[in-house]
Amino acid sequence: MVVAPNPKKLVARLARRGPHRVLRGDLAMAGMPGLVFTPESGFGLPAIAFGHTWMTSPARYTGLFKHLASWGFVVAAPATERGFVPSAGRLAADLNAALEICTNVRLGPGEISVHPSKLAFAGHGFGAGAAVLAAAARTEHPAKAVAALYPAPISPSAEKAAPKLTCPGLILAAEAKSLTSNARPLADAWGGDAVFRLAEKSTVAGMLEGRSVMHWLGIGRGNRKTQRITRTVLTGYLLNQVAGDKTYSLFSDAAAEIKGTLAVDISEPPVEDEFSAMFAPPRELLPGELAGTGAEVSGSLEHRAGGLLQRR
Repeated sequence: MVVAPNPKKLVARLARRGPHRVLRGDLAMAGMPGLVFTPESGFGLPAIAFGHTWMTSPARYTGLFKHLASWGFVVAAPATERGFVPSAGRLAADLNAALEICTNVRLGPGEISVHPSKLAFAGHGFGAGAAVLAAAARTEHPAKAVAALYPAPISPSAEKAAPKLTCPGLILAAEAKSLTSNARPLADAWGGDAVFRLAEKSTVAGMLEGRSVMHWLGIGRGNRKTQRITRTVLTGYLLNQVAGDKTYSLFSDAAAEIKGTLAVDISEPPVEDEFSAMFAPPRELLPGELAGTGAEVSGSLEHRAGGLLQRR
């Protein structure tokens, strides 16, 4: 008889560093600015290309990258498209190029290799959308999974690319829908199986580590609680979907209860929130009904409209 792993123990285990020592490298050695993190050794390893958010360096995620590498992943993060008006399409192309570097270039002292069928994309904010675009554009060795972390609207639209995806996806967000989040529309549009979770008491910029000039302006402040739950959920999901470790299948279960998160059932219609109500078209009045009063209305349209306007 196989006993299912205790969810609390799995979460506690993944919140800590994994069993591997970690090496850090520079993608510039292969002609692309960026960072690469790997376990100290291992052949046929899974690899992840990670997209940064708007006006941010991959250096703001080094704790996350070290955490993933300690659990056996090769992580490549291009340091391109960091300007005020970045191109999501170009970052997507760079994410694909980063995976090609990982699979075709010798890493470390020659004791590290990546399996070409164990590839995935992940990204934060703007980079989450770029990760979706990258996976949708990939033809050879398709992605095993995509993780969109606190996704933000981009152009071209990630929601239009998502239906092309047949791989599973993880959407983790602080809020389902807002002016800066397209998490729910992205989950609804996903072509493959999607797991949609809200991280409790999290912030969109909470993933960012360290400080920058933007931090002193009150923008891009990190949050340790957000970082901790994001690392845990992302690592468990990738271990199951990309590395093929069934021990962590809990993290691929869209309805599973995971401490610090709320599972969202995308088969249910979204609950109308303040944001949706603000931009919803006004309801048509029924015949004989005046909005909010139910009073009878008579006369021509022009006459009725004029009666509701203030005299000048």
